[in-house]
Amino acid sequence: MNKISGITDVFFDLDHTLWDFEKNSALTFEKIFKLNKIDVNLNDFLEHYVPINFKYWKLYREAHITKEVLRFERLDVTFKAINVSLQDDVIHKLSVDYVKYLSTFNFLIEGTIDILEYLKGSYRLHIITNGFDEVQHKKMAQSNIINYFETTTNAELAGVKKPNSKIFDYALHLANTKANKSIMIGDSLEADVDGALKMGMDAIFYNPDNSNFDKGINSISKLIDLKHYL
Repeated sequence: MNKISGITDVFFDLDHTLWDFEKNSALTFEKIFKLNKIDVNLNDFLEHYVPINFKYWKLYREAHITKEVLRFERLDVTFKAINVSLQDDVIHKLSVDYVKYLSTFNFLIEGTIDILEYLKGSYRLHIITNGFDEVQHKKMAQSNIINYFETTTNAELAGVKKPNSKIFDYALHLANTKANKSIMIGDSLEADVDGALKMGMDAIFYNPDNSNFDKGINSISKLIDLKHYL
């Protein structure tokens, strides 16, 4: 593999790419279930929740549902799937507590700090995330990575979500750079990679699970492997 030339600005996704969403989310559920005295098997809950959450985020990304619907229904549907009956007000309380405590757990994907240290001397670094404004800033601050990034673009500020070209255009404008000088790194082929490529940006697919994809796309299974490209 060859180094990619002409890049001045590196854009990262946050959740699942730098910030270990699955681990931090599991710890958050463990905490809020204890706080609210919800007696469920955490592993059983997560086995159903992870794909349900993925489905609801796709609906949210495509503007089919609101943030409020996402937050409530991903929990409601999961509890029903494991045959646990909870009142709506309890589910609302859990959804609020989840957002409240999520950013208090701040495990990062292996290699995050090492690769940010490596890149910061040669590139300007940025974040583009579909996550919620009030949560993403806290995640970055609490995990001590916020100072690596010159700009942070989230879907609520941009008014659209990845892969919509407008969020990439918003991010490029905020960073005062051009698409042909920029590269996007993220774990979603649809939201991160396809969205960036359609804008004329370069892209690298972070693929820790080695899932199947178009081999014409640059990919890494570990963040530190970005050194091969940048």
